[in-house]
Amino acid sequence: MALLNSSASGLRRGATAPRRAAWVLSMVLLVATCQGTAAEAPISAENQVKAVFLFNFAQFLGWPSQAFKGAQAPIVIGVLGADPFGTYLDELVQGERIGDRPMVVRRFNRVEDAADCNILFISRSEAGNLGRIVAGLKGRSVLTVGDMEGFTRQGGMVRFTTEDGKIHLRINVQAAQSVGLSISSRLLAHAALVSPGED
Repeated sequence: MALLNSSASGLRRGATAPRRAAWVLSMVLLVATCQGTAAEAPISAENQVKAVFLFNFAQFLGWPSQAFKGAQAPIVIGVLGADPFGTYLDELVQGERIGDRPMVVRRFNRVEDAADCNILFISRSEAGNLGRIVAGLKGRSVLTVGDMEGFTRQGGMVRFTTEDGKIHLRINVQAAQSVGLSISSRLLAHAALVSPGED
């Protein structure tokens, strides 16, 4: 299962883009303990790790062409509801590109506003609305990510879980494929795969 070191020291401001990208890729593919202090940033170490995953997911996903308005339209990482990442996610994404597409972060209060989103983190603040949110995204090529219990059972695609201080991924591949998303086997090899209705 995919695990990531929460200190994220290799992603501090000032690291070059190639060095930062190499560090992120290597950390997603390595097993590491989720340790470190949150003193380096105003968010918890655990949320730093989750932010790095969100940033890195774009390198392991394929979207259908109609998911973008044009050849250079950005890859949008969205946060729906209360934002646990502060400016940390923005700093990770700043100046980064996947091919010709720049990466941007946007925040939403309503799922209806996330029409152009490609990766959407659904905050725990939205737990009571999860069924409505998943239904609202039906048919859209949006990778849904969350860390709440029942997330994949209710149709979410990627769930973060924390066990023994380590971040694990649980991925509902069928939910992703149903909206035209492909997930690299390099990522799936480090995740627990769940069937629809499982968590």
